[in-house]
Amino acid sequence: MEPLVLPSQQQLREHWVGKDLEEIPKPAVVLDRAIIRRHCARMKRTVETLGVGFRAHVKTHKALQIAEMQMDNGDPEAKFIASTLLEIEMLHPLLKSLKDAKKSVNVLYGIPLVPSHISRLATLAADIGEGSVSVMIDHPDQVPYLKDFFEVARFPVCVFVKVDTGYHRAGLPPISLNKNGLLEKLAKAEADGWVRFLGLYSHSSLSYTAQSPAEAMSHLIGEIQGCKDALGRWLSLLPTDRELVISVGATPQISSSHNLVGEGTDYPEAQKLKALLDNPCLKNNDVKVKIELHAGNYPILDMQQVSTNAREGAGSFEDEIAISVVAEVCSVYNDGERDKSEALVAAGTLALGREPCANHSRWGVLSSWRVGAERTTTRIVVDRISQEHGIVAWGSGMEGKPVPLNVGQNVRIFPNHACVAAAFFGWYFVVDSDEDQDGSRVVDIWVRGRGSGVSDPFLMTRFQ
Repeated sequence: MEPLVLPSQQQLREHWVGKDLEEIPKPAVVLDRAIIRRHCARMKRTVETLGVGFRAHVKTHKALQIAEMQMDNGDPEAKFIASTLLEIEMLHPLLKSLKDAKKSVNVLYGIPLVPSHISRLATLAADIGEGSVSVMIDHPDQVPYLKDFFEVARFPVCVFVKVDTGYHRAGLPPISLNKNGLLEKLAKAEADGWVRFLGLYSHSSLSYTAQSPAEAMSHLIGEIQGCKDALGRWLSLLPTDRELVISVGATPQISSSHNLVGEGTDYPEAQKLKALLDNPCLKNNDVKVKIELHAGNYPILDMQQVSTNAREGAGSFEDEIAISVVAEVCSVYNDGERDKSEALVAAGTLALGREPCANHSRWGVLSSWRVGAERTTTRIVVDRISQEHGIVAWGSGMEGKPVPLNVGQNVRIFPNHACVAAAFFGWYFVVDSDEDQDGSRVVDIWVRGRGSGVSDPFLMTRFQ
């Protein structure tokens, strides 16, 4: 039996571009390019207006086309974060071309250092150029491995120290930043020439439980203040000959920063946040501090993100969420077979994701696309799921009404978590609601970076 060979991106484009979403194999994941453009443009306006730095995460989408849109974010430097080596390998050609064009580039491997990955990271960095790769440190035993990076790349690796500002996934609390002499060991490594200290990094997903702009802004304030406290406490062990970076964020927090340049500026939290961003420097010293915001989900959004209500004046789900899963209705139960009317769709845990979100207890929400329900009415929701199938029903208040679906009908489902929903699929079917109001015609195919093995042709020649 011949091994399965996946089609190339060009072959996918030749076959599917121009087709209606009704014609594509299902379940399938769809992105609306127009919405992504709007979110990226809004981020650019905010970053430029606030005068802060920005670092774009690529873990949600894992697509080079979106990374390129994220790059135009108002920060003169091209800065990214990745959660896997494969994501960095995906970015490698882009970073290399930017560096060759004399643009400052940097990608941060966004989890505390994995020692076995040093060789691949350093090989990529050596090809892109000095300053192109950063790592995250939160334990003194990680420091010796940084010399291995230098031995391959022949220049120092850039380093953030990970601060835990309350989320407790990774990092050190401000009071323990010098755990077992971590900061002294980094200072010694920098003096020896194989480390370049950048600053402090915090990523707190506590804001995913927010339900208002004020709550989301308060989480961002807490992150910035936590990192400032850490700098102030340990400044004597940190380099003072450069601008130190405080990198903070998660999509709800960063979405809340839009309130500072639009609606929502009358919140007390908005005034406090604006003051922190305008003057992040520590009192009574001359050390310069720069705030760098980071986020990854913001170009796409999902039910988790929009349910935080972090941005004042946001539109409907159809206006804000760029990702949807297209699924086919298998069966309908409108004739009293169950306590309430329901329908079965051919998309379950694998296609939609693993869990409800903090402010939305169901597994997804149906778009009004070709369903006939007005956007302002109670929504049809994914009430429960199994591995390959989902049960949809009316949300609260409409339980006695028949579900307006038919066998064979296609529906689009807004998932709770874009990162997890997209992970099941190898590529996105791209539509553009600016070009096609119904958002139903495939205009492009974007292939996702997937897996954990060596995928970059440049690296493959070096690890055979």
